[in-house]
Parts: sequence; C-alpha cells; structure tokens
Amino acid sequence: MIVTQPTDTPPTANGQEKQESLAMHRGQPLPSLTPEGLCRENHHYRGTGGVSCNNRRAGFRSAFLDSATGRVYLSRFANGQPAPIHILDGLPDDLVVRRSAEGRITAVKQTLIAGFLAAGVFYTREQAAQIMASL
Repeated sequence: MIVTQPTDTPPTANGQEKQESLAMHRGQPLPSLTPEGLCRENHHYRGTGGVSCNNRRAGFRSAFLDSATGRVYLSRFANGQPAPIHILDGLPDDLVVRRSAEGRITAVKQTLIAGFLAAGVFYTREQAAQIMASL
C-alpha cells in the first residue's frame, strides 16, 4: 500500500521499491497497460476483492498508480466523470502511448499499475483482494 493523494504526492520509499518490483517480470519491463490487459487482470482476480465490484462497499475506488512518478489517478470516463471500474479513456494525455483511429486509448505507459484508492492510500489489486478476504 502507498499513502498518497490522487495526482499529488509521491509514495514512500518502501512503497516505491515495491511498485518497481511489480513493474518488472523476470527482469523485463511489463508491456504497456491496455484494455485487454485490464480484462486479463479482472479475470485473474475474479471473485476476489481485486475487482471493483467486489470491493466498492469497503470504499475502494478504481485508480491507477504511475510507479515512475508516484502519482495516482482515479479512474474516469473520457468526459472526466468518475468511473466505477478501471477505464483508460479518462487518463491524461501524457500517460497515453497509443490511441485508436476513433481516439480511444489503446495503451498507456508501462509504469501504470491498476489498483484502488481508499482513504488516501493506493492498494494494488492483490492488496485489495487480501484486505477484502480478511473482512
């Protein structure tokens, strides 16, 4: 978990190290986050508190952490309204790697991690799943 405010405060050093390790797999950077990647994550955490519909009642809000900057972005629709699930289309342009011909975001920086914000603290999907399992 990383104590932070959305888009303002960097994480603690220990949290930063943990997020950097999450951003690597067998010494290789993870690929850019995509809508398909979000679907795979949802499938992996299906039935646990690592999915928005299973942790919302505990005050978790879908968010993204940029592990390179420590900034947290609440999930939003393209029009800026808060989204109840992980949506890439509301992220700022400086995080976007690729868009479709229609303008939809199809990939964001590989340093972005999908997770949740609750009471000013960012939680990875795994952390949220563990917390929800203990309630």
